[in-house]
Amino acid sequence: MKTSLNAERRSRELAEIADGLAVDVLVVGGGVTGVGAALDAASRGLSVCLVEAHDLAFGTSRWSSKLVHGGLRYLAHGEVGLAYESAVERGILMTRTAPHLVRALPQLVALYGKQRGSLVMAGLRAGDVLRRAAGTPSRVLPPPRRISAAETLALAPGLRADGLTGALLSFDGQLIDDARLVVALARTAAGFGARILTRARVTTVAGDGARVRDELTGTEFDVKARKVINATGVWAGQLVPSVRLRPSRGSHLVLRADALGIGSTSLTVPIPGETNRFVLVLPQADGRVYIGLTDEPVDGPIPDVPTAPQSDVDFLLDVASSVLQRPLTSDDVIGSYAGLRPLIEQEGSRSADLSRKHAVLTSPDGVITVVGGKLTTYRRMAADAVDATGLMKIPCRTKEIPLVGATGSAVDAPPRLVAKYGAEAPLVAALNRPETVFGEITEAEVAWAYEHEGALDADDVLDRRTRIGLVPVDRARAAERLLPRAT
Repeated sequence: MKTSLNAERRSRELAEIADGLAVDVLVVGGGVTGVGAALDAASRGLSVCLVEAHDLAFGTSRWSSKLVHGGLRYLAHGEVGLAYESAVERGILMTRTAPHLVRALPQLVALYGKQRGSLVMAGLRAGDVLRRAAGTPSRVLPPPRRISAAETLALAPGLRADGLTGALLSFDGQLIDDARLVVALARTAAGFGARILTRARVTTVAGDGARVRDELTGTEFDVKARKVINATGVWAGQLVPSVRLRPSRGSHLVLRADALGIGSTSLTVPIPGETNRFVLVLPQADGRVYIGLTDEPVDGPIPDVPTAPQSDVDFLLDVASSVLQRPLTSDDVIGSYAGLRPLIEQEGSRSADLSRKHAVLTSPDGVITVVGGKLTTYRRMAADAVDATGLMKIPCRTKEIPLVGATGSAVDAPPRLVAKYGAEAPLVAALNRPETVFGEITEAEVAWAYEHEGALDADDVLDRRTRIGLVPVDRARAAERLLPRAT
């Protein structure tokens, strides 16, 4: 398939670039914004090479809350334009480009005692106005409403019943997995001819290309390009020192769903002392629950893989426990993860209050850097970055381009595979390798990851093509079943 990414294609295309093949656009960074820029540029007819030092979705893009949200929090900060942009992009993903990867997620704000939730409901209704303005139909995202205590407990039996008077029920978008979105974008870009090179680290960059090292062989080579887009997120300043960011850590905990008893409904829990910040309790299709997220400034060197400190663990458990029948303890935590937001530095503001707007910056030597923003608005960020190259007069097309696997009709395959692979689910099932690696994940899915999704080794499979690796004990068990892949 034209969209297949694998070791053989990587070797062939890397050799072409190393031999001096010049491209119109070099994209540095294989997160959601980088692969989005690669798709945007390639779909406009430009020749594209994307290089990523590690693997697709290795950085911040795999550490999100897995939400495609409508920007409700931005309304509270008065950023109506940013909230509307989020609502529009959410609608595009849910109805056009990736309906197979995004589902409607019910969300509850439980009300206790004399709480009326009037201010929160006003915000939810304002968000619903944005949903309608963005053109997302109510059959995709129903409007918010107040529900009784009985209905609340039916949706989330694990809630504390004492003093419960009801809840506010609303809906937002939830990704089956953020890393899967990145892979789907990269494969779609490859279908338009983009060269997607993982394990290719940029050591120096300029406006007309970069020096790159093949991390598998140690060989270095130059990539020649008419324009360069730096989409390395929180690491952008390491390539272009003039870019000044203020990273913020967002931590999440991973728990087994049976520890909470909330079913498939998420909880939005107010943080004491804050007017518009919440902790989210997010059930996943694989039987896990994520609890997040924090917003703490980070100083010093940027690690490749951030970790959640114990202070974040304690904070998230305390807030989530405030509405649960059984308080959570550290013994309930089976995994944790943290991502670093590439926020644009603003004097005198705490990280929680910094704007989530994105910016496209051009260095004196012509390198285009795109930073800030949110996963939900990756497509707009990518379009702005490609527009900044000045190479094309053709406008952005990506809001009408379905990603690999997108389908608007029923697919004849097991529902679990359809939720992950969409229209490609029958092809995965046809591999006829039903032996399980871990849980319900089969050897067919592992083979598909290697042959079509760009996985080069077991780490790529465990940590990004599947999310087994979010739980260390599960990862260790599954790793015993996976043999290293020759690359």
